[in-house]
Amino acid sequence: MSEDEYNKEILEKVKGLIPSDAGASSVEFEGPDVAVYVDNVPAIYMDESIIKNISASVKKRLIVRSNASKLTEPDAAAEKIRSLIPVDAGVGPEGIRFMPEFSEVYIEALKPGLVIGKGGSTLMQIIKETNWVPRVLRQPTMNSDVIKGVRQLMFKESTFRKKFLSGLGRKINRINTKSEWIKATALGGFKEVGRSSLLVETTHSKILIDCGISPEPGIRGAEANSGGENKAYPYLDSMNITINDLDAVILTHAHMDHMGFVPYLFKFGYTGPVYCTPPTRDLAALLLYDYTKLVMKTGGVPLYGEKDIRNMLMHMVTRDYGEVTNVTDEIKLTYHNAGHILGSGTVHLHIGEGMYNIVSTGDMKYGFNRLLDETDTRYPRIDALFIESTYGGPNDITANRKQAEIELMENIKRTVQNGGKVLIPLFSVGRSQELQLVLESYLTNNPAYKLECPIYLDGMILEASAIHTAYPEYLRLGVQQRILSNNSPFESEIFEVAKGERSEILDKGPAVILASGGMLNGGVSLEYFKAMAEDPKNMVIFVGYNSVSSLGRRVQNRLSEVALPGEDGKMSQIKINMQVKTVEGFSGHSDRRQLLDFVRNLRPSPRKIFTMHGEESKCEDLARTMGNVMHVESRSPMDLDSIRFK
Repeated sequence: MSEDEYNKEILEKVKGLIPSDAGASSVEFEGPDVAVYVDNVPAIYMDESIIKNISASVKKRLIVRSNASKLTEPDAAAEKIRSLIPVDAGVGPEGIRFMPEFSEVYIEALKPGLVIGKGGSTLMQIIKETNWVPRVLRQPTMNSDVIKGVRQLMFKESTFRKKFLSGLGRKINRINTKSEWIKATALGGFKEVGRSSLLVETTHSKILIDCGISPEPGIRGAEANSGGENKAYPYLDSMNITINDLDAVILTHAHMDHMGFVPYLFKFGYTGPVYCTPPTRDLAALLLYDYTKLVMKTGGVPLYGEKDIRNMLMHMVTRDYGEVTNVTDEIKLTYHNAGHILGSGTVHLHIGEGMYNIVSTGDMKYGFNRLLDETDTRYPRIDALFIESTYGGPNDITANRKQAEIELMENIKRTVQNGGKVLIPLFSVGRSQELQLVLESYLTNNPAYKLECPIYLDGMILEASAIHTAYPEYLRLGVQQRILSNNSPFESEIFEVAKGERSEILDKGPAVILASGGMLNGGVSLEYFKAMAEDPKNMVIFVGYNSVSSLGRRVQNRLSEVALPGEDGKMSQIKINMQVKTVEGFSGHSDRRQLLDFVRNLRPSPRKIFTMHGEESKCEDLARTMGNVMHVESRSPMDLDSIRFK
C-alpha cells in the first residue's frame, strides 16, 4: 500500500463513521488531528458521543468544521453571537474574530464561562445559528502586549497555518512503520545546567526534547560560542542528521535554557512543528523577544531576530495536559503537569505499539508552592526516566516552606525599619508570581508584617503575570478562583508598578523592589543592584537558582567588589557593601528529598533512571542514590553520550 492509499484509507474510515444527516463532504489531516467538513454541523455537535466514538476508533482527535458555503456572513454572524452572549461576559469591540480557513470564530472574553453557557448551551446555540464553530479565549485581566501579539499573529497567518498543518498531518499519518531500535543522545544539559537538549531517535523518527542556551554566555549572543568548556549552545552538529530530518521539537517549558535556541533552528531552515502547552507558547514569545533586546542593549549580536521568533510561533502546535498526540506515526506525546512554571510539562513518549516508554521531567517541582500544583506521578508506563538534578546533591535539602516565608519577611521588615531598600532579583516567570503571592498573603493577613513602604514591580514581571491571568486553569485552585472572581493577587493594591526613572525610586525612602533578572546577569535587577550595592543599609535577597558563573552566585559567595558597565558603557568598580541574604525554599525546582520522593511515588516505577540538568557531582550522586533506593539501573550520562534502549 502506498502512502497516499494509506492516508486515503484513514480519511475514508472517518468519513464513513459520520452520520449521513451531517452531510460530510471532505476529510483531511490537520497536524496531529483529523478535520471533517460537513453541511450540517449541529447534527454532530448535538450528540457528544459522535466525536468521542470516532476519535476512539481512529485514535486521533476529531475536529468538525462547517463547509464554507454554509457559514453565515461574518458581520451578520458577529451580530448574532453578541445577541446570544451576556454582556457580563466582557467581550470587547474586537473580541469576536473569524478564521474562515478553519471555519472557526474566536471569542475573547473576560468571563469565558458566560460565553460557554451551562453545559455548553450558548456555544451550541452559536453553532446552530451561524454554523461557525466557536473557540473561546480568556482575556487576561491585565494588559498583555504579548498575548495580543501572539493571537494577532495566529489570525494574520491563518492561511499559512492551514497549509503547514495539512502538510504536517500527511507526514505524521504515513504508513505505520515498526522501528528496530531506539536510542537517546544527550546534546546539552547533562552534568551541567543550561542548553538542555535530548535527541530521541528510532529507525524512522527523530524527536528533539528541548533546545536551550546556557544562562550566562547565552545573553552575549552570537559572540559567545567560541568553543572551550563553557559552550553556550546544544551539540546539534553531533546529531549526524540535518535540521529538517527532525520530525518534531518538544518543549517542556518556556525558560531560555530549555527553548532559547529553537528560533535558531528556524533561522537555518527548520520547517517542522514545535509542540508545547498554550502558556508555554506565550511565555516563550515574551522571553525570546526580551532576549534579543537584551543582547542588542549590551552591544552583542542576537543569535536570531524577530522574524525567526515569529516563524517559530507559526509552527507551534499546542497541547494541554493529558492530551495524547501523535508526533510521528509511531510516537505519541502526552504532557503532564511538572509544577515548575506556568504551563511546564513532563514529557511522556509512547513509542511503537508498546515498544518503549520514555518520561523526561524537564524542570519539575514535587513539593508545595502557592502558585502551582506539584508534579504528576502517574503515567501509563515508564521504561526510562530522565530526571532533573538541579538540587540533587546530598546537602540540597531546603528549609521548611513556612520557615522560609517567615525568614524572608523578617529580613524585609528589618531592612525597611533600618531605612534601607530590599532588592529581590527574580526570574520574571514563576518565582516572581510566587513571591507576589507570598508578600500579598503576609501583608494583607498578618499585621505583624505590615510595611510602611511601597513594593515595586519592575521589568517583565508585569507582562508575565498578565499571561498567568489568561490561563488560570493551570494554577492552583485557590489562585484560579481568585482570578476568575476578578480578584487577581497579581493586581493587589499592595503592589506599585515602577514608572518613570528608576532614580526616582532609589532617591526615595525604604522600599521593596521585585525586579526581573534572577541571576543579576542582566535585566532591570542589575540596574538596581549597581545603584544599591554600596549602601550597607540595603539588602539583596536571592530566592532562586544562580548558576555557577553568574554574578548572582558570586555575590552570594561574598564578592566584595565587581566591575560593571555604567550608562556610558565604561567599566567602573562597585563595592558591594549591601547585605546579602539567600532564602531557600522558594525554588521552582525540587530539592534532593523531593526528587527521591517523586521517584518513589511514581506509578508505575521506572525501569531505568538517567539524571540530567545539574552540576556534575549532583547528577552523579543523585543517580547512585536513586539506583540504590529503587534497585534499578541508574546513571548520569554526560553530553554527547548515546543510550541504546532497543
